[in-house]
Amino acid sequence: MSAARASGRRRPVFVAFATTLAIVAALVACLAGVLRADWTTPYASYAAGGVFVEIPRGMGEAEIARTLAANGVVRSAFSFRALEVRHSHERLEAGEYRFERAETPEEVFDTLAHGRVYLVAVTIPEGETMFGIAAELESKGVATGAEFLDAAQSAKLVADLAPGAPSLEGFLFPTTYQFPRHQPGEKIAEAMVRRFRAVWTETVAGLPENERPTAASGALQAVTLASLVEKETGVPEERPLVASVFRNRLRKSIALDCDPTVIYALVLAGRYNGQLLLADLRVDSPYNTYRHRGLPPGPIANPGEASLRAALEPAPGDWLYFVATGDGGHAFSKTLAEHNRNVARYRKKEAQAKREARAHAAGRPAQ
Repeated sequence: MSAARASGRRRPVFVAFATTLAIVAALVACLAGVLRADWTTPYASYAAGGVFVEIPRGMGEAEIARTLAANGVVRSAFSFRALEVRHSHERLEAGEYRFERAETPEEVFDTLAHGRVYLVAVTIPEGETMFGIAAELESKGVATGAEFLDAAQSAKLVADLAPGAPSLEGFLFPTTYQFPRHQPGEKIAEAMVRRFRAVWTETVAGLPENERPTAASGALQAVTLASLVEKETGVPEERPLVASVFRNRLRKSIALDCDPTVIYALVLAGRYNGQLLLADLRVDSPYNTYRHRGLPPGPIANPGEASLRAALEPAPGDWLYFVATGDGGHAFSKTLAEHNRNVARYRKKEAQAKREARAHAAGRPAQ
C-alpha cells in the first residue's frame, strides 16, 4: 500500500476527531458562558420577608447547593455546585442564614464562605435579672427561657471566681449581644459570663493591689453589693454614695433595709405582682434584708460596670441612710433624725403630687 493511500484514510478520522473536539469546546464555552451569566445574575424565588436556610455542620457541598435551590435562594443547584467546584479552596460554613433580597450566586457563596450567619441583637439592660434575660431571649427566638434558666441557675461557670454563688445572677453582664437563633442556653450564659469576666478583670486591675477582691476575699460580696446599688439608683453620680451607705451599715451591723432584695425574694417565690406592700417586708427569705442583717446570699440582679466600680470604690463618707426625693434622685443623711426629716419631705411632696393628679383628673386647680 502506498503512503498516499494510507494518508488518505487517516485524514477523514483526524477531521472527525477535530470536529468533535471543536463541538465539545463550543459546548463547554457555551456552558461556561451560561454558568457565568447565572453566577452574576441576582435571583430570588421566596416569599416577601425573606427565607431562613439552615446549613448543618457536616453537610456536603452538593447537598448545600440543593438546599439553597429548594429554598429559592439560587436558580440552579447544578450551577451553584459548579461555583463550589470553581472555588474548591474555600469552605462553606455551617449555620443559619437569612436571605432577604435577590442575590447573585456569587454573593450567596461569599456569604456562606465567610460564615455571615443570621444574628439577633439582644440588649440586656443594667439591673436586669436572669428571669428578665430569659424572657427577652425567648421573645427574640434566640433560646427558650426555660433552657436558659437551667443554665443560669447553676453557678459552675463562676465557681473559681465566686465560690458559694447560688446562681449566675450578677455575672450575666448587661450589654448588647449578637446571637444566632436557637442557641443552647448554656452557650448564651457562657458568652455573658465571659463578658463579665473581661469587665471585672479590667475594673479590679484599676484598684490598688491590696484592695483587689479575690475569690477568697470578697468577689461574691462585691458583685452582690453592686447589684443592690444597681437596683437602688439609676443616677450615675449616686452609685458611689449608695455603695457607701451599704458599706457603712454592713460595718456597723445595721440591717440594709433594701427594698429590691425583698422584691427579689418575692420573685424567687413566684409571688411578686409588681407592687411591694408593707406586709411583704416580713417575707421569710434569706434575701430579705429587713429580716436578715448583712448582704443577701448572692446578687439580686446583673450590675453594669459603673455599679461594679461603685461597689469596689464607694464614696468616702459616713452616710447611713438615703430616701427618694421624688425627682428621680435621693437624699443622703448620716443620722436617723436627718433621715426622718428627709422622709417627711418626700412624703409631703408625694402627697402633693397625688393631690395635683386628682385635681387634674377632676379638671380643677390643685390645692
